[in-house]
Amino acid sequence: MNDENLKLKLLSLPVKYLHQFAKGRIHRHFRLGKRQLIDCLLALSPDQKKAIVAELQQRAPLSTKPEAESTIAQHHSSFYPQPSSPHPDSPGATSPSINLEDLLEGIGVPEHAPFIPDAWQRHAIEAIAHSDVIVSAPTGSGKTFVATEAIKQAIASNHTVIYTSPLKALSNTKYMEFSQQFGTDQVGILTGDRRDNAQAPLLIMTTEILRNILYDATSGDPDLRLHTLGLVILDESQYLADPERGVVWEETLILCPPDTRLLLLSASIGNPQELAEWLTSIRPSTSCHLIRHTKRSVPLRGIYLHPAGQLVPLFENRDIQQRKGFRFHPETKRLFKEYEFKSLH
Repeated sequence: MNDENLKLKLLSLPVKYLHQFAKGRIHRHFRLGKRQLIDCLLALSPDQKKAIVAELQQRAPLSTKPEAESTIAQHHSSFYPQPSSPHPDSPGATSPSINLEDLLEGIGVPEHAPFIPDAWQRHAIEAIAHSDVIVSAPTGSGKTFVATEAIKQAIASNHTVIYTSPLKALSNTKYMEFSQQFGTDQVGILTGDRRDNAQAPLLIMTTEILRNILYDATSGDPDLRLHTLGLVILDESQYLADPERGVVWEETLILCPPDTRLLLLSASIGNPQELAEWLTSIRPSTSCHLIRHTKRSVPLRGIYLHPAGQLVPLFENRDIQQRKGFRFHPETKRLFKEYEFKSLH
């Protein structure tokens, strides 16, 4: 099959098949549009193009004779219907889908209501008084409330608290947030380029700074603040699994004084039970309590903004649920096809 016939055949296929052909052959193929994909596929070596033809023949036997333009156009339109035509896979006739008004329902400032902690938050606050605690809960569910109450308990007992985060920007944000809540004289910050109120009872720092403090203590140069350290909070503790920086979190947990309570916060730890068991094994004098909450307080919703400015629901269901299947909204599917169809003409 010559390049012209191969090009015509590739034009007749949905873009998802082109990405399958490009996988392992074209770098970052997922960023390319249909025409760019076809151009890159045609620029491959003769052996690679022969392999693609063989894959095409496995999907459906092909004729090596030149195909008429009208046949290609008919075959192409079956995959890319005109905008006025409903998509053949659209479930609209049998399965009702949400509209944009349904999707936007509830967005805005909520009505004022007294704050009542959830049962899992109360459980975590009670547990941190006598054990290490891992809180695994979705974003926006209230992990910071647990941290704040734990800080209050520790400071009331005349203990120093260290709050770590993986990013300087997040550390600065927490510094401003806690300064407003506890008072500027009670909060300090230590990062690579900032050092304010370093003897405060509540210190905000990056995890690397804490690891270095613990390193110095093991080498015979202990920091006086470690003598009163009662609580260490590690925010975004899923960084333990990071290939490059995870060792910092691991060493910090190993080197923390055994009588210091640990509070690990994360929305995306994949194996919190294993982590709790590991913490108990390296800190045998202190048990580790796992608090796992899976219900999202702030729902996730998907919206598709078409290049022409049209806003439609991305999925048929309003809320995105973790590990649940989904189907594209019929109008979104139609817009996808319309955009793809126009890019070829």
